[in-house]
Amino acid sequence: MKKINKVLMVTREYDGVAGAGGVKDVCRQLSEALVRHAGCDVRVVLPCYGFMAAGALGFKRVQLPCREEAAKIPTVFDVDMNYPDKERRESVALWMKEEQGVLIYLLDSRRFAEKQAVYTYTPAEEKEKKWQKAGTGHFDFFAMNVLLQKAALDLMILLDLRPDIIHCHDGHAAILPAMLREHGGYRQFFCQTGAVVTVHNAGLGYHQDVDDLDFAKAITGLPESVLRSGLFNKAFNPFVAAAGYAQINTVSENYARELQETDEDSRTGLLGHKFLKKGVELVGITNGVNPEDFNPTQGKKMGLAADFNPETGELDGKRLCKEEMLHACCEASRENGHWAAVEQYGSLGDTPESPLFTFIGRLTAQKGVDILLQAVSLLIATMTTDFQLLILGSGNSALEQKLQDLTEDDTFRGQICFLKGYDPDLALKIYAAGDFFLIPSLYEPCGLTDYIAQLFGNLPIVHHVGGLVKVLDRETGFAYQEHTPDALAETMSQSLEIYRDAPEQLAVMRRTAVEHIRTHHSWQHVMDDYLSLYQKAL
Repeated sequence: MKKINKVLMVTREYDGVAGAGGVKDVCRQLSEALVRHAGCDVRVVLPCYGFMAAGALGFKRVQLPCREEAAKIPTVFDVDMNYPDKERRESVALWMKEEQGVLIYLLDSRRFAEKQAVYTYTPAEEKEKKWQKAGTGHFDFFAMNVLLQKAALDLMILLDLRPDIIHCHDGHAAILPAMLREHGGYRQFFCQTGAVVTVHNAGLGYHQDVDDLDFAKAITGLPESVLRSGLFNKAFNPFVAAAGYAQINTVSENYARELQETDEDSRTGLLGHKFLKKGVELVGITNGVNPEDFNPTQGKKMGLAADFNPETGELDGKRLCKEEMLHACCEASRENGHWAAVEQYGSLGDTPESPLFTFIGRLTAQKGVDILLQAVSLLIATMTTDFQLLILGSGNSALEQKLQDLTEDDTFRGQICFLKGYDPDLALKIYAAGDFFLIPSLYEPCGLTDYIAQLFGNLPIVHHVGGLVKVLDRETGFAYQEHTPDALAETMSQSLEIYRDAPEQLAVMRRTAVEHIRTHHSWQHVMDDYLSLYQKAL
């Protein structure tokens, strides 16, 4: 068995550099685990977007050693990016830095530099050009993806570096395995390199497909036969194209099962069933977490009010964190304009003895926010026990407005606070303050927020789908089966009863949740599953 020594990660995001979702966390934490625990040489390639100040992030422009000792690659290299009617090239410059043993390369090109967010246009871009609608995907997304993948491969050739494995993250990098085997410029150099494609989200909006085959053929340089073998729903689909050239996995065992064995696959356009029909094994590897990144025993260093430890039951510090957050969200603080990064709607009572439900995430139907709002209304109408709800996030404008309206309703005054926007430091404080963390997602490939909440002693209440089945009902959190307001409200009601009548049971659940993460879900353990998958890809 060949030892995996050199791994290249190709991604559109990486935590601490550029991010938009959970992909950034997986890429960083898996990369660092491979370096720290497996001794791998891990390199990461991603774009240098216009919102990034590479120098301020610690990157440097450098000339790197090439094949001969005295040789240097140029500071700029050109990548073939042909259009159907025109041969053309795009110039790419390099930034580089080492972080936690991982060597990170930024690809600096005009195509990336003109973008102000990872995947979508921003309000500022819409203001500049009306057709760049905020929240919609970049018009040249396919060219961006091809440039990333080709530049990553060209860079390896310039460095004379042959990775054992190239790990491609999501549809944005899923054409690369076909390029390795079918593109004349790469086939020989990478003949001993294996490829893995991780499907972080198989939803229809994540496929990165294109229906203009002439354009796809010209810009990728792939034979027409390869493009046609990658057709899915009449478009060239990078995931389907990768199926014959890479090991494919998704980010939890249960999500892989749902995609190939249940009607949940209808949300993907039946991508999972397409894999099944082609005889492609879709491997499920549940994402991990690095517990030390969210360690409340180091709470003060993270900006929390106090240290605490759910694993040992030392929770006096957690109560202080809760008191601080409630005070910050009370009516008096609201009137004084307490927040810089978010807008506050509604307020909470300064009553730390009341149980606090929390939610952090995108305000979308996929995240179950529509179900959450209905469930909260049901609960307040039927419960005699006081409780409070704190929500941090932004998203669908209609859901934002419904939430704002709810906070202004006299029925809910002093019970619901909506902090519109996002701030990572504030998010940590909410994780630390909460008693229960709501994840009512319609579907969820894996989920990271449940891990974070558990590490902070904030027990998750989840819709038991996808990767959220890792939350064990009444052991490490609470779970319900039906995606309905009634089911969520009933589970919230049960959690309130235990909070009131059996607090010792919650203490055991908090401890068990942290222990379960350490023994089953740390990246040190999950990394072994990826190393096994890498072996299969060789």
